[in-house]
Amino acid sequence: MNTPRTTYALLVSALLMWTFSALAAPAKSGTWTATPREDTLQMNFRVQEHGNMGLSIPRSAIQGLNTQDGADTKFQLAREAGTLRFEGRFANGEGAGHYTFEPNAAYLEEMGKLGYTNITPDEHFQLAIFDLGPARVKALAELGYTKLSHDELLQVAIFQVTPEHIREMADLGFRKLDFDDLVATRIHGVTPQFVKEMREAGYPNVTLQQLVDMRIHRIDGNYVRSLSKNKGSGRKE
Repeated sequence: MNTPRTTYALLVSALLMWTFSALAAPAKSGTWTATPREDTLQMNFRVQEHGNMGLSIPRSAIQGLNTQDGADTKFQLAREAGTLRFEGRFANGEGAGHYTFEPNAAYLEEMGKLGYTNITPDEHFQLAIFDLGPARVKALAELGYTKLSHDELLQVAIFQVTPEHIREMADLGFRKLDFDDLVATRIHGVTPQFVKEMREAGYPNVTLQQLVDMRIHRIDGNYVRSLSKNKGSGRKE
């Protein structure tokens, strides 16, 4: 039987294998499709014939976006690692077109100063898509997460592992989490708010593994309170 940590490892392994397979060719151009939301643009990238990769991008991060039906559009997404330029058209609430990636050589220099001297063109593209900059890598190192592998860098980017999350979890007693546990909190949505919610619901000493299990099984504060209420009223489920 798989333990939660084994399940986590399998999930990350499968995701990384898919991502690297999808981006096996030099990632300098491809096609895109997108669905506009109120505050975000849900984008799907296709890298030549190798596969698709989707993510939600805040509209505030995109320059020049025009989603008006029937209008040609050109917009760009500027990251520290480089700039993605898009052209295409939106119609009936959906967009499609082509993109190109212009890598930033200065980014490689800055990452090299932090010890990452052999970033491949494909990894460069991935780190741009998921917006991982040298400042966050340096901040993570200052918090104890040093000498991350390239796979771990990608996990930091994909799952949005941030210094703020680490500090907030530490303030709640979860200090010096190992890397796998840290990423697991992001994968399963164990946020500081969720920790507080479960403590207030009657679990003041809840462990990190219990919190992950609760998220996996969709247990939240409302569910716990409903069980307590039903128990107190003598109802049987």
